[in-house]
Amino acid sequence: MTTPAAPPAATAPSAGEEIVRAAQSFTSDLLRLQPREIAINLALSAFVALAAAGLILGLTWLMRRGGERLAASGLANAADLPKTSKVAAITWTLVKAAIGVTAAALVLEVWGLTPLEWLSGRMGAAATRVAVLVLAGAGAVELSNHLILRLFHGLELRSADRRRAAQFRTLAPIIRGLVQGLLVIFVGLTVLSEVGVKIGPLLAGAGVVGVALGFGAQTLVKDFLTGLFLIIEDIVSVGDNVKIGTFTGRVETMTLRTIRLRDFDGTLHVFPYSEAQVIHNRTKSFSNAVIAPRISYLSDIDRAMAVMKKVGAQMQADEAYAKSILEPLEIVGVDEFTDNGVVLKARFKTFPGEQWRIGREFNRRLKRAYDAAGIEIGYPNVGADRAERRSFLEQEHAEDEEGRATQ
Repeated sequence: MTTPAAPPAATAPSAGEEIVRAAQSFTSDLLRLQPREIAINLALSAFVALAAAGLILGLTWLMRRGGERLAASGLANAADLPKTSKVAAITWTLVKAAIGVTAAALVLEVWGLTPLEWLSGRMGAAATRVAVLVLAGAGAVELSNHLILRLFHGLELRSADRRRAAQFRTLAPIIRGLVQGLLVIFVGLTVLSEVGVKIGPLLAGAGVVGVALGFGAQTLVKDFLTGLFLIIEDIVSVGDNVKIGTFTGRVETMTLRTIRLRDFDGTLHVFPYSEAQVIHNRTKSFSNAVIAPRISYLSDIDRAMAVMKKVGAQMQADEAYAKSILEPLEIVGVDEFTDNGVVLKARFKTFPGEQWRIGREFNRRLKRAYDAAGIEIGYPNVGADRAERRSFLEQEHAEDEEGRATQ
């Protein structure tokens, strides 16, 4: 004789199903209310909301006044002001959230929803866990942001290599974005699991969608991988001065997908990594300040190069510029002949990014030295104008020598 099979055990409703049932029950109770009861409940709800808003405004005024008095008294340490303001902002957000939650609970009591009874039941426990997860996730995101920035900032300060420090400065926002994205996904999936959503099929579906998006968004994947290798191979970092295509500028930000240049006039150029096929980095390891003065055909070339060498030695002896110059001035010689004169070429080897400052100062000093030595900057001249110009220069130079002798 066979025994009848036991009936299947009834499964407990999920938190999401309980929320739906509670909403349906509240709707039916609300429809049974009389107009007079609805008016009274609306008035009480408005009073609670106004009281909460007034309390928040009053506390805001008190905090502002207290901060002003503390700053005026000079008791606050200027170095601790950013940390203090951030802690105060977080604390104030929690206080406002507590006031809002309390006001919402009172409003629900007015309408007969008894939130305290809900919180003591299964649905309340689930809601509490969800709230704790959201708060813990927000705290983890904020904590990870603080720790990552502090870690990379410490590594940047301790690094003796300027290039390595720039690499740490570049990696910090990218690592922070990756960690925060993973934390948000983890907390989101955990919250969905708590409210009764089965995340197994969701993950499987997300995998299929991810594969489809991978084929459809190959450019995004290429941008991400290209940027990753640019940073790993130390080709470019935040703070470098680079040229991409016809655009030049200082690298202001490097994200997971784009590199952003700020040029001299303030324009921000944004390039996806896939479009930055060739990057000309002008501040990697060292730089060269190229000097290419053009002198007249009537001037003495050897004397002009001797003046350049003298000005270069003066630059190296100047403490304001000596620390930026890595090697003495290298005079290459005569570079080319043009319609406007003879082009000489020389260069200073400098620290990365210092070539423009050194080059501008050298050109300023060289112009004054050429004027003092009677060496003329190149200009268009042909035929008889040359002899006339030579006679004028010789006369002017003789007058200068005579004036120096009388002094």
